Amino acid sequence: MCKMNVNLIHLFFVKNTQRKGLFIMSKKLVAFFSASGTTKKVAQMIAEEVKADLFEIEPKVPYTKPDLDWMNKKSRSSVEMSDKKYRPAIMKKEMDMSSYDEILLGFPIWWYVAPTIINTFLEAYDFSGKKIVLFATSGGSGFGNTVRELQSSAPDAVITEGRLLNRGTKQEINEWGNSL
Repeated sequence: MCKMNVNLIHLFFVKNTQRKGLFIMSKKLVAFFSASGTTKKVAQMIAEEVKADLFEIEPKVPYTKPDLDWMNKKSRSSVEMSDKKYRPAIMKKEMDMSSYDEILLGFPIWWYVAPTIINTFLEAYDFSGKKIVLFATSGGSGFGNTVRELQSSAPDAVITEGRLLNRGTKQEINEWGNSL
């Protein structure tokens, strides 16, 4: 009888360390790409708000200010974004994505969609069965066709449009974090 009680207590403890109330706790990751620092600031605030791990998607060759000149058709970002199959190289980091249930994926909006470096990231790791919620910063445009364009890079994940966090205020991030 005593052994059975110990086993029941163990089972209860193990099952309930993964729960909060009636909701199963999920381990979250905030992954982001930031060329200018704006998205990085927002990502750090989100990670703190939702108590998630933080992962920076870093290009092998960092972007310079001239690279980001969207008015110059020959700038690096303009050239990359004009070819949807182009995949900028990233610094590949050892990361076990299997330990995460939900990935909050952030980036600046470039030409009405996510930069192609986000496709590179999605193709570099296994996101099978994961829920990926997008967030972005933008000077004025929305998500456009981002979900559709990213889905092919992670076909076994569920990708959903999250929120534009242009102002990146604490209140805005708290409200969005609480809605997840």
